[in-house]
Amino acid sequence: MDKPQDDADVVDGELVDETPTAALAIPSPPLPDPDYSAGGVPSFDFVRDKIENRYTTSVGSAEVAGLGTENTAEALDKKIADRDQAAKDRLAEIRRSMRGE
Repeated sequence: MDKPQDDADVVDGELVDETPTAALAIPSPPLPDPDYSAGGVPSFDFVRDKIENRYTTSVGSAEVAGLGTENTAEALDKKIADRDQAAKDRLAEIRRSMRGE
């Protein structure tokens, strides 16, 4: 047995489009790039970062290109080992001279 609805439970309304037509007609202006001023001039930080990026890329490229010649990884490791051994020898010599040997 269905219970009849009261008039207080009934809501009268109509369906409307969720997007107002005024918002569709006016496009929002594009946001300015934070690295540029309104006049199109780049900021100092933007220019500095770009220059630093190009510099580090060129230095890295030169280092990588140099590894193919006499500066192979093995040759560099040998140079480091030789330098470390020379430092140890020099330190031992200084210690001997301080002891009076």
